[in-house]
Amino acid sequence: MREKKTTDILVVGVGGQGVVVAGEIIASVCLAAGHDVKQSEVHGMAQRGGSVTSHVRFGAEVYSPAIERGYADILLSFEMLEGLRWIDYLHSNGVALINDHRIVPLTVTSGIAEYPTNVQKQIIARCGHFVLVDGIAIACKVGNARVVNVALLGALSTRLEFDRRLWEKAIRQSVPRNTIDINLAGFHLGRERGLTGSALGA
Repeated sequence: MREKKTTDILVVGVGGQGVVVAGEIIASVCLAAGHDVKQSEVHGMAQRGGSVTSHVRFGAEVYSPAIERGYADILLSFEMLEGLRWIDYLHSNGVALINDHRIVPLTVTSGIAEYPTNVQKQIIARCGHFVLVDGIAIACKVGNARVVNVALLGALSTRLEFDRRLWEKAIRQSVPRNTIDINLAGFHLGRERGLTGSALGA
């Protein structure tokens, strides 16, 4: 692996989980912190619950918006199977932040395919650090299922050396005004659940 001069975050999930908004919030925080930032999304068949990804790369100077396979520092997955699907993009010492949630694909419900076994164990075996976050439980605690993505961002924020206030500002600017308080509550609970460790992006 060549010397890295950027920090690369890959956000993955399925349509409707707020992957794109999460990527935009991360990019806003990085930009506000003074970094050069590149972001790109792949929506796939999002309206049918298909895979959605958001690449966010930041550093002193970033040339390409796309993360190469094996170079992501953090994989933030809103769904367990999507975490496994994209795990090869994480480098050997990368962090996998995974939402403890499973959405059964259409191919499985229709009988075309079978849901893989031991998904979590497969992810753990292929990443340097594994963090499981119960985003659904956090969302239920604050009373709104739509804050799961922001709760996961709270856990992510404990792995990045950015001021908490930058996250709060980006969230306020990115969510509907009448949901700001509940999203901030979800974010802070996510931070509390995030595991401590070396932060990236200093």
